[in-house]
Amino acid sequence: MSDYYGTLGVDQDASPEQIKKAYRRLARQLHPDVNPDPETQDRFKEVSAAYEVLSDPAKRNLYDRGGDPLGAGGEAGFGAGFTFTDIMDAFFGQQGGGQRGPRSRMRRGQDALIRLEVELAEAAFGTTQELTVDTAVTCTRCAGSGAAAGSEPVGCETCRGRGEVTQVQRSFLGEVRTARTCPTCRGFGTVIPDPCPECSGDGRVRSRRTITVKVPSGVDAGTRIQLTGQGEVGPGGGPAGDLYVEVDVAQHQTFSRRGDDLLCDVHVPMTAAALGTVVDLPTLEADTGTADVERSVPLEVRAGTQSGESIAVRGRGVPRLRGTGRGDLVVRVVVDTPTRLDEEQSDLLTQLAELRDEQRPTGHFVPSHKGVFGRLRDAFGPR
Repeated sequence: MSDYYGTLGVDQDASPEQIKKAYRRLARQLHPDVNPDPETQDRFKEVSAAYEVLSDPAKRNLYDRGGDPLGAGGEAGFGAGFTFTDIMDAFFGQQGGGQRGPRSRMRRGQDALIRLEVELAEAAFGTTQELTVDTAVTCTRCAGSGAAAGSEPVGCETCRGRGEVTQVQRSFLGEVRTARTCPTCRGFGTVIPDPCPECSGDGRVRSRRTITVKVPSGVDAGTRIQLTGQGEVGPGGGPAGDLYVEVDVAQHQTFSRRGDDLLCDVHVPMTAAALGTVVDLPTLEADTGTADVERSVPLEVRAGTQSGESIAVRGRGVPRLRGTGRGDLVVRVVVDTPTRLDEEQSDLLTQLAELRDEQRPTGHFVPSHKGVFGRLRDAFGPR
C-alpha cells in the first residue's frame, strides 16, 4: 500500500489545510497540461490518489488504521473521487474565493440610505433629530431562526447536508465531477419543514422604528452620516448593515453658503454709501433660538462704497466640519439709487451735481473682459 503522506510530503498529523496546500503545490507542477511526460502523469495520479484519501476524513481514518480506502489495485487520478472544483481549487484556490460546503443562513444585512432635511442654522451648528425608518428587523416570534415554535431546521436529504450536489461526466481524462448548489436547500445544507408564520422562514420582518440622529456642526448638503448597525437586519437573524443619513439643507431667506463662508446682500441708500454708515447685520446664530447668542453684528460701510463691493466679517461663517474655527460672512453691498424724488430733493441733488461738476458726466469706461483676479483687485483694492 502506498505511503500517501510521503507522496504529498506532509507529516502524519498534518491538518486538512496543510494537506490541501501540499496537493495544490504538486498539482501545479505535475498536471498533464503543464508537463505531458508519461512518468510525470503517473506521479500526478499518485499525488491525486493520496489527496483523495487524506482529504476525506473517513478514508484517512481507514488508511491510518491500516486499511486501503481505494481497494486492491485502486487507482485515482481525475475521476476517482475528485470533483472538477477540486481541480480548480488546486490551480486557482477556492472557486470565486468562496467557502466549500453549506452556507450559513445567517448573513449580514444590507446598508440603507435615507435623506434628512435640516435648516441652514442646524447644519452649521449641529442638531439632534428623531427619524422614523422602515427597515427589516429580527423576527421576535422565531428569534431569527426562521422555524416555527417547537421545530427546527433539518438536514437536507438531497445533498446530505453538503449544500451542493455532484454531477459525474466521463471524458478522456476519466470521470469529471462538477458541483452545483443544491436546488432543494439552496446551498444551506438544511431545510425548514415548518417555517415561522410571521416571517415565512426568513428570520426577519419589516418594522417601523424611531432612531436618534446627531447631526454634527459644519455639515453641508450631500454629507452622509453613518449609523453603524442601524440598517437592514440580515437573513436568519444576521447582523444589521449600516444606515446612512444624507443631509439636505433647506434654502435660507437671508444667507447662502459657499464652502465654510456665508454670503448675503445688504441694501443701503445712495447717500449712506457715499457718506458711510453702520448697518446692524443679523447673524445665523439668531436662528438657533439660543438666548445667549449675538443676534446681530455691526457692519461698517465705508464712505464711498460702490455697489457690488464685498465686505468680509471674519469668523462669522460656518464652523469647519473637519477642523477648527469658522469661515467668514461675506456681505455684498447693493447701493439703491432713488427713483422718486420730490422737488426739494431734486434741487438738492442738482446743487450737488453742480458742486461736483457732474451735470453732464462723460462716463468712465472699463474693459468688460477682466478676469476673476482683476475684479477682486478692483473690489478689495485701495480707493
